[in-house]
Amino acid sequence: MSLHDRVESLKAKHAALETAIQSETRRPLPDTSQIHDLKRKKLQIKDELSRIGSGPH
Repeated sequence: MSLHDRVESLKAKHAALETAIQSETRRPLPDTSQIHDLKRKKLQIKDELSRIGSGPH
């Protein structure tokens, strides 16, 4: 997998997690534990994207 493909894959996962978070928060009784887990995963992806972006070029 090329670096570009990896970045695109991470961006897609990040967007999917954001959609899942929004969907869960709109429920009448949102599962806060699930929201927390989704946000943690989203942050991990953001951190990885940041590391890739600041790596050697």
